Amino acid sequence: MSRLNPRQQEAVSYIGGPLLVLAGAGSGKTSVITRKIAYLIQQCGIRAQYIYAVTFTNKAAREMKARVGSLLRGAESKGLTVSTFHNLGLNIIRKEHAKLGYKPGFSIFDEGDIKALVSDIMQKEYAGDDGTDEVLRQIGSWKNDLILPDAALAKARNPKEQTAAVVYLHYQRTLKAYNAVDFDDLILQPVKLFQEHPEVLEKWQNRVRYLLVDEYQDTNASQYLLVKLLVQGRAQFTVVGDDDQSIYAWRGARPENLMQLKEDFPSLKVVMLEQNYRSTSRILKCANILIANNPHVFEKELWSDMGHGDAIRVIRCRNEDAECERIALEILTEHLKTDRPYSDFAILYRGNYQAKLMELKLQHHQIPYRLSGGTSFFARQEVKDLMSYFRLLVNPDDDNAFLRVINVPRREIGSATLEKLGNYASERDLSLYAACDEIGLSAQLDSRFTERLVRFKRYMDQLRQHCAQNEPIAALRSMVMDIDYEHWVRQNSSSDKAADFRMGNVWFLIDALKNTLEKDEDGAMTIEQAIAKLVLRDMLERQQEEQEGADGVQMMTLHASKGLEFPSVYIMGMEEDILPHRSSIEADTIEEERRLAYVGITRARRNLAFTFAARRKQYGEVLDCLPSRFLAELSADDLQWEGQEDAPVAVKAARGNEALAGIRSLLKK
Repeated sequence: MSRLNPRQQEAVSYIGGPLLVLAGAGSGKTSVITRKIAYLIQQCGIRAQYIYAVTFTNKAAREMKARVGSLLRGAESKGLTVSTFHNLGLNIIRKEHAKLGYKPGFSIFDEGDIKALVSDIMQKEYAGDDGTDEVLRQIGSWKNDLILPDAALAKARNPKEQTAAVVYLHYQRTLKAYNAVDFDDLILQPVKLFQEHPEVLEKWQNRVRYLLVDEYQDTNASQYLLVKLLVQGRAQFTVVGDDDQSIYAWRGARPENLMQLKEDFPSLKVVMLEQNYRSTSRILKCANILIANNPHVFEKELWSDMGHGDAIRVIRCRNEDAECERIALEILTEHLKTDRPYSDFAILYRGNYQAKLMELKLQHHQIPYRLSGGTSFFARQEVKDLMSYFRLLVNPDDDNAFLRVINVPRREIGSATLEKLGNYASERDLSLYAACDEIGLSAQLDSRFTERLVRFKRYMDQLRQHCAQNEPIAALRSMVMDIDYEHWVRQNSSSDKAADFRMGNVWFLIDALKNTLEKDEDGAMTIEQAIAKLVLRDMLERQQEEQEGADGVQMMTLHASKGLEFPSVYIMGMEEDILPHRSSIEADTIEEERRLAYVGITRARRNLAFTFAARRKQYGEVLDCLPSRFLAELSADDLQWEGQEDAPVAVKAARGNEALAGIRSLLKK
């Protein structure tokens, strides 16, 4: 889409004040944001260093940066910030760490670290870690709503909330002693800093002269406040969003932030992007009719000039097995008949559990596929453990690595000991590792605990020496044996098979290090450099980029499909209790489920099919299923129902055999 349409052009060139761009699915919003950045620099004379663009994923930020780069001449983009919300928060904390009471080089706790810490606190405070997940959710929710531990304690309405608030208090205190923050702190801490230090806020307001926010409907309370604080006074910003694609309420997103903007900035201008460059008119009509059942503050209707398009198919299947078989055979037939690549097809579902049977059917018919949302190699527990040992060998000052491995396997060093170690290290301005064998520590800690810390440090020091003495790989293999890591893995795995798989990952990682060293043609690379290279290699993103070019049917949840598009889309499990989900029916939050269905529909460019099962096995019994209420909300003229007639089983079996015979004849051609 090289030329902008009149609405897009209006959004790009308007700089008279705050602007909300309501961008429907497939309406070219990224083009608007990237062109606007170029317009601000080239036509309005705003230097790139004063322009900040914020989005939600690293992938979206990279894509945006690349597209802006192609519109600007070299030096013009120097200093431009395009980042995620969390990266922006991280940069603010890095620059203002002293005001917030952190040492430089603070750690960021990931989900695994957070869960381990909260579980440890609950064991200590409540002699058990039942309900850890619930407590974690509650703490995350408080942080997103900018509620600090003391306020959470005062607000607690029942024993469950009181427990969570006490754990939250301990958790925040321990994090601070560890010189660490968690993911939610990356927004919470900058907001609190700006609220309490007007001079720091003013400094950042002068830095952010123009702010652009993408996917604005996904912001939570704390993200909205961060935006509001940064743009106060100047009010020079553009936010782009779509209230109909707000599908993250479960993680704190508030579509009402779009309405809040109008109240906080009365001069807000609204520009609607309704022309869709992705889908046929029939698919858009279907999406418009469905979403019209939700209440709206801003009315918009998608349209396109891509032609009317094929009818939308609704396929009733006998059971879940027949449903998956039907989808697999249709894709195989279409691929063989028309030579369309498998990557043209996407299968979308409400929950990951629906993917398993679908995978088996695709494997059975030898159809290649790509499953989004699997665990990457570097996100696996055992890989993160080993990488942390390696990082600590290379850099003893890496507090995050130290905290991850000090109790893996268990060395009976609890969070209370580590909190005291952290406080002592902060006072002395040392890393946790360096503080382990300081004489002064014995005044703070019982000798049993200091001995355990000293023993661990001495072991790691010796290992570092062995690595330096020319046999690093052998030393690392010995380390895995010395600490009896395999026993630890077996204790913490669901089965022997799972433990074998995890240990396979451990040896694979050590082999990867060995290969890195062997590929060094000069032979000058040290084990430290090899480990650093592995730490820096963003394996997960590289794997994703490699996969994106690969051919295969795309399988993913409706949530994961947002922002993507495919020529042909199957949405499976269009049943009551699946889509809409039972929990949303019970909680009366159908509107979000309808938006989820809308997101699924608007992924399709040319062909769209809904499938559902007449019966489905649940918890060992076969239950009758009702078609999703969303199917009844669509226009009957645009739907083509299949499988509705109750033909005898023998007739249906004959039809199935006929379909297979047809495929075999295609294969022989």
